[in-house]
Amino acid sequence: MFSTQPSASVLLDECRRVIQIEAQAINALTSRLGENVTKALDLMEACNKRNGHVILTGMGKSGLVARKIAATLSSTGTPSLYLHPVEAIHGDVGVVSPYDLAIVISKSGRTDELSTLLPAFRLLGIPVIGLLGDPKSPLAERCDLVIDVSVAEEACPWDLAPTASTTAALVMGDVLAIALLHKRGFTKEDFALLHPGGTLGRRLLLKVDSVMRKGDEIPKVPLHASLKELIVEMTSKRLGATCVVDDNGRLLGIITDGDLRRLLEREADLSKITAADCLTLNPKTIHPETIATRAIHLMESHNITQLIVLNEMSELVGIVHLHDLLQVGIT
Repeated sequence: MFSTQPSASVLLDECRRVIQIEAQAINALTSRLGENVTKALDLMEACNKRNGHVILTGMGKSGLVARKIAATLSSTGTPSLYLHPVEAIHGDVGVVSPYDLAIVISKSGRTDELSTLLPAFRLLGIPVIGLLGDPKSPLAERCDLVIDVSVAEEACPWDLAPTASTTAALVMGDVLAIALLHKRGFTKEDFALLHPGGTLGRRLLLKVDSVMRKGDEIPKVPLHASLKELIVEMTSKRLGATCVVDDNGRLLGIITDGDLRRLLEREADLSKITAADCLTLNPKTIHPETIATRAIHLMESHNITQLIVLNEMSELVGIVHLHDLLQVGIT
């Protein structure tokens, strides 16, 4: 395209041209949203209800787009998989069941491998949706439903390399996935179940029980504990606080390092100080089955850094610290 090494400004102009072409290709899709899209969503929802899979297929760059759309659908609650058309016509079509639905992607609408595969879909009796760059192509005639993803031009200077066309197909796949998400009432909690290792999964699924300190890790002293015993317990457990319990291990209150500092400021004689002299009654507590994000909110609203964990019988079962929550990615 350039006879000499282009300058930086020329290269940036070329970058802007690519973005503009691809943006125009995306914007053009909005005028094509209509009955075929809503029908496609109905077919996909019906497939989901009968526990079928959405099968995505395409060759070359269209195949790569198909893989991504399949991943997006699966992650938003619509079980999907990518089927390579060449492998499919050599046996892999066996993964397809009569409960499934197929989406074929092709810029030209004349992809030989897809033309060979479609009769197998027909024999299985599954619906076939086409995301096609030519809505009047031979492939379009063999689909039950066609969504037009044609583009005016590719960003490639010779209008050859799939660029704007793959972007348009990819965006239309996102359109279907997100619209179907809303149609099915898919929630962020559902999303978290499919992403247990991600940040959202941790925020929505992790419970206090999984983060709290338990057993011997819980700092606790009796009501008659001396100041020295208090300090030793708080220092050894490194949570900046200790629970105060009765002879049966029932919670009476909490003492924090802030309570100790205030005690030292107002008391001259510390020799006879016990836990009873500085505990805070009715401390903030939380149930072990509570979602961990709720613990963060309680700490923030009460300006504290730890919560005592009590079970349904008001028994002391743990303590959770702000740092423990932050360490596992709960914010």
